[in-house]
Amino acid sequence: MAEIIAFTDNIRDLSNENGFQFEFVCERCGNGYRSPYVNNLAERGRGLLRGAGSLFGGKLEQLSHASMQLAYDRGTNSKSKDRAMAEAVEAVRDQFKQCRGCGNWVCVPVCWNHDIGQCLVCSPSVAEEISRAQAAAQVEQIHEKVRQTDWTADLDLTTRAKVTCPNCSAKIDGGKFCPECGGKLSASTFCTECGSEMAAGAKFCGECGHSAGA
Repeated sequence: MAEIIAFTDNIRDLSNENGFQFEFVCERCGNGYRSPYVNNLAERGRGLLRGAGSLFGGKLEQLSHASMQLAYDRGTNSKSKDRAMAEAVEAVRDQFKQCRGCGNWVCVPVCWNHDIGQCLVCSPSVAEEISRAQAAAQVEQIHEKVRQTDWTADLDLTTRAKVTCPNCSAKIDGGKFCPECGGKLSASTFCTECGSEMAAGAKFCGECGHSAGA
C-alpha cells in the first residue's frame, strides 16, 4: 500500500509543472513559512523528450506529445510532488501546532499559549489581556477628563462663527479678524447715543434702547 501523505488546511500549493513549493500559514496572524523550490525532474525529462521528438520526428515525436498530454492531464500530481510535500511538512512541523480548542493551526512563536497548550484565541495570555484592558481604561479616563474640562472659556459663543472672510473670501478658522486681509469678520454698528456696540441688523440699542436709525 502506498504511503499516505498527511496535509492540513493551512497549506498553499505553489507548485507548477516545473517544480514544487508550498506555503504554511498561521490561521490566526497570517505569518508563515515557504518551503524551498524543488525542481520537478520528471517534467525536465519530459521536456528533453519533447525537444528530441521535435528534432527527430516520427515515433519519438508522437511519444513526446503523449508524454506532454499526460503532464497536462495530471497537472503536478506525482510521487515526486508527494515526496516534496512530505519533506516540506516535516521541515515546518515544529513551527506550527493545532489547537484542540478550535482546531486551527497556529504558529508557535506568536500565537501559541505554551502554559495552557492552546492558541491565544482560545486561551489568551493573561498579561496581554491585563495590558489591553489597562490601555482601554486609560483611554476611557482620558475621554472622561477631557469632557470635564471647559474648552469654551476663551471662545466667543455669542457671535456667529464664520469660516470664510466676508471681505476677501479667504478660508478662516473663526476669530474676530481675518488673518489674510485683517478685515473684521462680524459687521457691527455702534449706538449713536451711548456708543455701545450693536449686533448687525439690530433696530434698537441693547444698552440704552436708542433707535439705530435715529
